[in-house]
Amino acid sequence: MSEKLESLRQLLAAKLGDKIQHSVIANGELTVVVPAAEYMAIAYLLRDDPDLRFEQLVDLTGLDYSTFSGQDFSTRFAVAVHLLSVSRNLRLRVRALAPDDSFPMLDSLCEVWPSANWFEREAFDLFGIVFRGHPDLRRILTDYGFVGYPFRKDFPISGYVEMRYDQEQGRVVYQSVTIEPRENTPRIVRDDNYGNSGRG
Repeated sequence: MSEKLESLRQLLAAKLGDKIQHSVIANGELTVVVPAAEYMAIAYLLRDDPDLRFEQLVDLTGLDYSTFSGQDFSTRFAVAVHLLSVSRNLRLRVRALAPDDSFPMLDSLCEVWPSANWFEREAFDLFGIVFRGHPDLRRILTDYGFVGYPFRKDFPISGYVEMRYDQEQGRVVYQSVTIEPRENTPRIVRDDNYGNSGRG
């Protein structure tokens, strides 16, 4: 398998040249990092080039590298796209870093692979990554009035608001989170004869 991935890596290097910022084979997968400005053009090439033919986008997700201790990334947010070439039986991960941390934005891949639609909406909803040219970019998993992006590393585990049904108002209301800090030490309760085998 590694020979197949290495030959794919060399083929991509020949086709894309210096447009590949970084490539690595790890855990039986090839990952290439491409610049945000070339993201859409590279997607078309990966789909349409007869030597590559990545016909299917299998997955797309956002990434937050704000607390990442591995490779040094110049920006905080990125998108990883998992592609499949059915005709060549190859898989590829393409990663592009959003250039602006305060307003992360990349081109939408919906016109290249229509399956990107809901994945990009999910990345927008959970990470706040905007996809330029998306046909219907709106939240897909969180509530209508939700504030923030819950998969960002700086989003509090308890959230900012909670909701409850108010009997007097007859509707659901939002309020600040009221969760008290809890002690997570387990309490062990044992029978009096625990561990006693019954022998004298």
